[in-house]
Amino acid sequence: MTTARDFNKEIIDNSGRSYFYGFDYDVMHPYMIQSFEPFLRNGNLLELGSFKGELTKRLLPYSEDITCVEASDVAISEARQKLGDKVTFVNALFEQAQLPTRYDNIVMTHVLEHLDDPVLVLKRINDEWLSDKGRFFLVCPNANAPSRQIAVKMGLISHNAAVTPAEAEHGHRCTYSLDTLERDAVAAGLKVVHRSGIFFKALANFQWDRLLQTDIISPAYLDGCYKLGQQYPDLCSSIFLVCEKG
Repeated sequence: MTTARDFNKEIIDNSGRSYFYGFDYDVMHPYMIQSFEPFLRNGNLLELGSFKGELTKRLLPYSEDITCVEASDVAISEARQKLGDKVTFVNALFEQAQLPTRYDNIVMTHVLEHLDDPVLVLKRINDEWLSDKGRFFLVCPNANAPSRQIAVKMGLISHNAAVTPAEAEHGHRCTYSLDTLERDAVAAGLKVVHRSGIFFKALANFQWDRLLQTDIISPAYLDGCYKLGQQYPDLCSSIFLVCEKG
């Protein structure tokens, strides 16, 4: 049985293990793409914060012209090994990046919460990088995910939007909910045309990782959590906005 102490050790003070879980790559990434699909435009695509290219691989079928902006040269090196010349990489901070064109699709997943001045970067997206017909796909971890609310009731974190020590070590500056995410998007001048959530989530990532190694969770169950998340976006693992140029 997982005790509160075990939960605290693995979630709150997990500096000795990788921050990224199988749940992120194997479950959330496919459902992110599924959430994007109805809104994607024909044309080029910009991914902001591609890290090592795991989500980028899933974006390849949707555009023949993909550019990725990533601040880590180490991450870009690993991404290039996976993606070759299928993607153009720009090694720069978002605040300093100079891009040659505007983009019909811009994707930013689990990145905004890392930024010191998120509205400044969102404003660059609206004013400089998003085409007139373009759409911006913005995904962030959700402060109100049931797994976080349970952690609050267990006394492991102080409130839903708290930044845990593990998150702070990974570079998180805040934890968004739907209202605060839309607040920052609107403050930057973006027009929000769709809001939703991705994947109903009552368990922590490390618990999901353990379950995914068993036959307890079926693909149908995962699909059910995804569909339920569309009904209850405020109880999802991630929150999701589609924006257009304001």
